[in-house]
Amino acid sequence: MRVFVTGASGWIGSAVVPELIDAGHQVTGLARSDASAAAVEAAGATAVRGGLDDLDLLRATAAASDAVVHLAFKHDIAFSGGFADAVGSDVAAVRALGEGLPDGGALTIAGGVLGLAVDGVPATERDVPSADSMAAGRQASTDVVLGLAPRVRSSVVRLSPTVHGDGDAGFIPTLIAGARRRGVAGYLGDGSARWTAVHRSDAARLFRLAIEVAPAGSVLHAVDDEGVPVRDIAAAIGRNLDVPVRQVGADEAGEQFGFLAGFVQLDSPASSAITRELTGWSPSGPGLIEDLDKGHYFAEGAPTKY
Repeated sequence: MRVFVTGASGWIGSAVVPELIDAGHQVTGLARSDASAAAVEAAGATAVRGGLDDLDLLRATAAASDAVVHLAFKHDIAFSGGFADAVGSDVAAVRALGEGLPDGGALTIAGGVLGLAVDGVPATERDVPSADSMAAGRQASTDVVLGLAPRVRSSVVRLSPTVHGDGDAGFIPTLIAGARRRGVAGYLGDGSARWTAVHRSDAARLFRLAIEVAPAGSVLHAVDDEGVPVRDIAAAIGRNLDVPVRQVGADEAGEQFGFLAGFVQLDSPASSAITRELTGWSPSGPGLIEDLDKGHYFAEGAPTKY
């Protein structure tokens, strides 16, 4: 297939592109800068210069494609207080991609599972986030994509909050940075809050399977570890940094966890049983704790945080 990937040079996109090429697909990647375009070309794809606000470009490139994998999101705006603006831009981009994609094409976008679980019960692919939950933040894009079925074989891949691997600059490096800064690996409460996790290579494989085999209107979960207690993550960080592990008070949360202060006590387990049945996805990468103990998160020159 001819596959258009937005966010092609990002953390997940840079794994999705070679995954698609190795499977025999012809890939075009959206690139906002010369550096991003060079990275896309180096991976063996064709770069097209533009951004999420270039709606005519998105529509035209999708029209020349058999499938679209939409990974780009304005995280810089979202993390600086403009989340609603970032979501609005994303919805407009998804609509343009859907309008351009020919009948029978495949479109998958990224979502999230964080905050989807209720009362500690692992969330499934059939669950819909409540309006006041963290998981509802990007539901508008999900609704647009799923509404394209059956004309388009549309799907949403809900990602774990921790998509881990060598080079990760997300949640885990932020926790490590706090532990280095304060000399303690911490957790809030009793540390029993659970995060799901998936290795980057396994997430990339699921995006490929989503455009290849997922039924129209599917919701998929990129979840390998269904729920890793935050205290276990803290323990792994503590032993790798050789710092003590302890509960930290609410008054210390901002300094310890940075922007993750509101997330570390959020119990959000999730299952991927339906995803595995629908697509045949079978994660093969290391689990989160095993990956932490490989040491690359703590090596000199490793990314420190978002």
